Amino acid sequence: MKRLDGKAALITGSARGIGLAFAKAYIRDGARVALADIDIDRARGEAEKLGAAAFAVEMDITQQASIEAAVDATVAHFGQIDILINNAAIFTAAPIVEITRDDFQRCFDINVAGSLFTLQAVARHMVARGGGGKIINMASQAGRRGEPLVAVYCASKAAIISLTQSAGQDLIRYGINVNAIAPGVVDGEHWDGVDAFFAHYEGKAPGQKKREVGESVPYGRMGRAEDLTGMAVFLASSEADYIVAQTYNVDGGQWMS
Repeated sequence: MKRLDGKAALITGSARGIGLAFAKAYIRDGARVALADIDIDRARGEAEKLGAAAFAVEMDITQQASIEAAVDATVAHFGQIDILINNAAIFTAAPIVEITRDDFQRCFDINVAGSLFTLQAVARHMVARGGGGKIINMASQAGRRGEPLVAVYCASKAAIISLTQSAGQDLIRYGINVNAIAPGVVDGEHWDGVDAFFAHYEGKAPGQKKREVGESVPYGRMGRAEDLTGMAVFLASSEADYIVAQTYNVDGGQWMS
């Protein structure tokens, strides 16, 4: 028997990258997965490749109506949601004296409010259905400490760690475990954008920052999306039933806590 047999999961931001890696791992371990993404065309294409266990649903986590519609559509398709991964997020960077209110608001709307209100909508379904569930938030090593150019992003991920603690303590009475994963630097197409931020603000050549951060990881390289899937499967399984409100570092040794 596979660890997630009979479970249905909703994963935000899962048309690409880490979210898609989670979806593939969950399906391998027996789950059915809703690939929720604002890029519905790409989500549909990936769901088609994954087969009958996958279902694509359009979701804009900055819009309450979209969150609720995606949750309702997933429940209608699978009959239930047992697992949520709050994966959708954006990165931003700027010196303190150049941060704009619009950039701050957009980052917090997606990274924090989007995660909170998606968690809320799924938790309401889990409470009404009974039987508990598993909610996994995506934090970051950036939420563990500040960085000179990354104040807004770091603050947003620190908020996710705090939200995980509060929601975890509140929802465990319903049998809903809320925990988080804090990756380090993870390679992928999103790092082109991250590298560009640092090239601009630190005067580095394209690709230089990416090379430097990879070399700084004690494990010896940047992470890959697949490095995170083991923790994601574990936290969604019955093996993690007694784990509540924790954030786990999966970062090659970059942060110790």
